[in-house]
Amino acid sequence: MESWPSPIVPTLGPGGRPVRVRDTSSGELRPTAPGEVARLYVCGITPYDATHMGHAATYLAFDTLVRAWRDAGHHVHYVQNVTDIDDPLLERAVATGQDWRDIARRETQLFREDMEFLRVVPPDDYIGAVESIPSVVTCIQGLRERGAVYDVEGDLYFDISADPLFGDVSGLSRDEMLALFAERGGDPLRPGKRDPLDPLLWRSARPEEPAWDTPLGHGRPGWHIECVAIALDHLGMTFDVQGGGRDLIFPHHEMGASHAEVLEGARPYARDYVHAGMVGLDGVKMSKSLGNLVFVHRLREAGVRPGAIRLAVLTHHYREDWDWTDAGLHEAEERLARWCRAASLPAGPPAESTVADMRVAVANDLDTRSAIVAVDNWADEAIARGGDSGEAPARIRDAVDALLGVDLSD
Repeated sequence: MESWPSPIVPTLGPGGRPVRVRDTSSGELRPTAPGEVARLYVCGITPYDATHMGHAATYLAFDTLVRAWRDAGHHVHYVQNVTDIDDPLLERAVATGQDWRDIARRETQLFREDMEFLRVVPPDDYIGAVESIPSVVTCIQGLRERGAVYDVEGDLYFDISADPLFGDVSGLSRDEMLALFAERGGDPLRPGKRDPLDPLLWRSARPEEPAWDTPLGHGRPGWHIECVAIALDHLGMTFDVQGGGRDLIFPHHEMGASHAEVLEGARPYARDYVHAGMVGLDGVKMSKSLGNLVFVHRLREAGVRPGAIRLAVLTHHYREDWDWTDAGLHEAEERLARWCRAASLPAGPPAESTVADMRVAVANDLDTRSAIVAVDNWADEAIARGGDSGEAPARIRDAVDALLGVDLSD
């Protein structure tokens, strides 16, 4: 599956900082420790509807991580999936009378266009769940060889008792896990399961549902094992960061880590688990199920500049929950105009201390908010008093583009 064209990202030269992130599993702010290549897996969309600002905020957070790593001198191997076969997609197909494949193709293409518009650096490997089915089958066969798979009326389940450290990623109590499992696609009440928390690995074919012929039988994969198969194929075990929205901590990232660690007989699946906060509208989390959505493609159709959307998101720390508002977008548009004005001046205040402050900020748990304040201060001074550095405006333009993804020449 193809991703989308990459923006040209300026190189700032020496001075990039080692990147720290907050690891969900430990609760600690920790330095990432990639070698020459930093390896990142971010869970992608289920393409049954258009990209909303909650999605955009998550992918902009990890775009900041990619940019910070690059600035620190690392190559980045970035992998993202598309869950192009899953219950929500099939339910949308039934509700609308459309072919599920047509919906998946259309919405995946719209997502690509939205990400290109927002100047998000694309993943190196962009993999659909359907194309990963052979690898999923291999993973399930490996888990079966380790005694971690059992059958319930033709469906295959993972036995969480095979993992003595199950729960380490989320740190949740069993009661908390049971409640979230029921809420987020699990089936804790299904008769015949060994443990209510055991997740589905392979679903045998149902009438009117798509299915594939495999050594496991005629059926389709469960959710969590798809990402594991893709990550292990393209990144290998113990990659640097597993990323996604906070709603993926449990069950998705917990189950995925457990699958991989039992399969490989090694730990950890990922060195750090990094999660973005939730974006709301009028005090309620933005979600497709609730329909309270602000779509990226609607904003671009309305002529909103990509830099304004990025600034409206990046003025919030990626881990916090916040509400999208028209006022916040208007403030971002005014900020972008002010920055563009300052960066177009023939000269300005010296830029190096501002660039250094930006680098420190994004390397410190992707603190884009502090990086924005640093640029605000430089722009205000440039407009109010000018400066004698003819190189400063171009240096600021490059830094804002490289670290925040905002093109001030647009």
